[in-house]
Amino acid sequence: MNNGAKILLLPVSVLYGIFTWLRNRLFDWHILPSKKFDVHSIGVGNLAVGGAGKTPLVEYLIRLLHPEDNNLATLSRGYKRKTSGFVLADENSTAETIGDEPLIYKTKYKVQVAVDASRVNGMKKLAAQGENAPKIVLLDDVFQHRSIKCGLNILVTDYNNLFFKDFMLPTGTLREFKSGMARADVIVVTKMPDSITPVELRTISKDINPKAHQQVFFSYLKYGELYSVSNSNEKIDTLNDLFRYRIISFAGIANANPMVNYLKEYASDVRHLHFSDHHEFSQKDLHDIQRYYDSFEGGNKILVTTEKDLMRLKNTAVWDIAQRMNIYILPVEVTFKDKEQEFNNLILKYARTNRIYHQKYS
Repeated sequence: MNNGAKILLLPVSVLYGIFTWLRNRLFDWHILPSKKFDVHSIGVGNLAVGGAGKTPLVEYLIRLLHPEDNNLATLSRGYKRKTSGFVLADENSTAETIGDEPLIYKTKYKVQVAVDASRVNGMKKLAAQGENAPKIVLLDDVFQHRSIKCGLNILVTDYNNLFFKDFMLPTGTLREFKSGMARADVIVVTKMPDSITPVELRTISKDINPKAHQQVFFSYLKYGELYSVSNSNEKIDTLNDLFRYRIISFAGIANANPMVNYLKEYASDVRHLHFSDHHEFSQKDLHDIQRYYDSFEGGNKILVTTEKDLMRLKNTAVWDIAQRMNIYILPVEVTFKDKEQEFNNLILKYARTNRIYHQKYS
């Protein structure tokens, strides 16, 4: 967006900010109700719209906390799903029924995955499962859902779009004023570059200006080995073999730059095809991608996309086509180069000792 458009939209941003500020005050003054539940609830969210790395962080928390609770659950809205109300995922779930991010959790981990636009109703439904009721629930993209009060709030902010440098929608990408960060217990700066220096880390921490009750952590993206859509056991060794390949990457995610930049470090050539966030691929899309792929002469070329896009490629309308294409998936995880154990201990301490009604779990 150019500066002229930003100036024209500034009054709209101010009005939107005042509206969200007033809404938050109504919750703070207890005029609007905020429900607290008898389980550990960890909310992961951000102040801005777009991809800030919430999904890999939720996956990190799943791996960390699943040993603490065999019935561990995730609860999210299920963005762009074609169902409504509460849905508890099963082996037949698709991105159309629960959304692409929840489907990642269901596909990769043995946890309960639920979606509901009303997080309060979703928590009630999970709690009503008797012996299968979770003791720990991870709530995805919930920071602005003040109707539910999480026991622990994790705020994520993208290194490439730090909230304190941003502005309110539609001029910027913030959903609420920067002061909303005060509700967080933990702040995680995501997608840090490997080349970051200790001085830069200290500068970011200072600019965040955390409150006395808040801790700041820095996370990095760690990419795994590429694996084939048609055969997950067929992999490409990034360090030793990827330089032999030309890559056409495509992705319907908010920010594909980290993935593209990573591939460019190792592959001989990378071209990228952009789709909108959570894009639902059509047969025409895949045919167009295939034609673009075919336009490059010679061998040693592959298509590469993300695990989130894979969930949408598995929709019945396009899955047969996708499996016949030379598509590889680039998995990604979150890692903490510094203070990882401190982060883990903070989360585990909450999960183990800060029970709202401890006698229920004794």
